[in-house]
Amino acid sequence: MQTSSTLVEYLVAAERIVVFTGAGISTGAGIPDYRGPQGIWKTRPEIPLDVFLESFEKQREYWQQKSEDFMRWGKVDPTPAHLALAKLGELGKLRAVISQNIDGLHRRSGIREDLLVELHGRMDQVVCVECGFRDAAESYYREFLEAGEVPDCKLCGHVLKPGVIQFGENLVQEDLWRAQAAIQDVDLVIAVGSTLAVQPAATFPIMAARMGVPYVIVNQGETAHDGMPHVSLRLEGDVQEILPAAVADTESMFG
Repeated sequence: MQTSSTLVEYLVAAERIVVFTGAGISTGAGIPDYRGPQGIWKTRPEIPLDVFLESFEKQREYWQQKSEDFMRWGKVDPTPAHLALAKLGELGKLRAVISQNIDGLHRRSGIREDLLVELHGRMDQVVCVECGFRDAAESYYREFLEAGEVPDCKLCGHVLKPGVIQFGENLVQEDLWRAQAAIQDVDLVIAVGSTLAVQPAATFPIMAARMGVPYVIVNQGETAHDGMPHVSLRLEGDVQEILPAAVADTESMFG
């Protein structure tokens, strides 16, 4: 089996790296994934947007879920793997991090805002689906947990929702444009901690690979892209061990 030393070779040679991340990069911080054996959706199915909008009961249920999630995980520290990606940014090698995650750990790791695309939204924001108003979420979560009242938009009076993309909700067009632009200007793409099963998010790394860009997958467990001819390197194991070690070795080569 190939080792992370081969990953170091890719990292050293690359100048414009796009990293695609999934829930597996955050499980080391104590945040559960969604589809795994102990995943959130095993005991708490997701509430689609249309159901949320049509049912006051489901609005309360969704706000209860996300308020509790934020209080548990909204301020946890980034993992070594998050910090390793931030280090790639400091080395000037990072073109973008395209993430499926809503936990904010990439932002707290120090990755620059212009290098971060959070395709599935942000748990630390609320959004109005009617007028697009956005605001920091913490005070809304606290008020909900205290009073149990679903908040309304300050601008238009429509119901607010946590700033997380729900089933049946379109991804933000600007985020899609930014992700596509990054994929068009890349010389290495790495998928980290993702099963690569969620569409359209998982199309981005394979899009680059089909254009001839080296494609590396680092994950513990099977992915939907395993065995594809476009995959240059597949590393099976803990991303918290593989990625920080490879980035540290890469940094050492730059003095």
